[in-house]
Amino acid sequence: MKIWNHFCTITHHKILVMRHCFQVGLFRQGILHDLSKYSPAEFWVGCRYYQGTRSPNNAEREDIGCSTAWLHHKGRNKHHYEYWLDYGLEDKGIVGSKMPVNYVVEMFMDRIAASKIYKKEAYTDASPLEYYQKGVADTLLHPDTRKLLEKLLVMLAEKGEKKTFAYIRANVLRKKRKGRRMSR
Repeated sequence: MKIWNHFCTITHHKILVMRHCFQVGLFRQGILHDLSKYSPAEFWVGCRYYQGTRSPNNAEREDIGCSTAWLHHKGRNKHHYEYWLDYGLEDKGIVGSKMPVNYVVEMFMDRIAASKIYKKEAYTDASPLEYYQKGVADTLLHPDTRKLLEKLLVMLAEKGEKKTFAYIRANVLRKKRKGRRMSR
């Protein structure tokens, strides 16, 4: 039963992210989002630690001290800020590199979908912001990446999905597409 439930959960999450990405024009990223979750390294761990109310990665972390599935996942999916961590110059330790805007948007969509999956009927447009504020991501994100992600999370909480997605299409991703056309 855990195998089926885990498969349904990750597939539902993937479909939500895909729909949200499609709404803002990120078709390729929507289709490719989180395919590594179906790889043996991630899928079987997810089945073993499946609970349905939170990420199985947290349960694996509690059990063995780290999440092998997460280590595999974050190294293959550019929409996770952890993918962009590197050694800083001048002995600053580990620092966040600036993420390309399209991956920041995908990360934003990922947070919305995860909140919807785990909060179910209790989800509100403020849920992704609340989850972000409880975490440590803000200390590891590049300042420009943090600024954009926080702007989108606050906008979602205050103005809702429809207006935030329209803003992303018209302002965030449009600038990226214009820049690409000018550089050709």
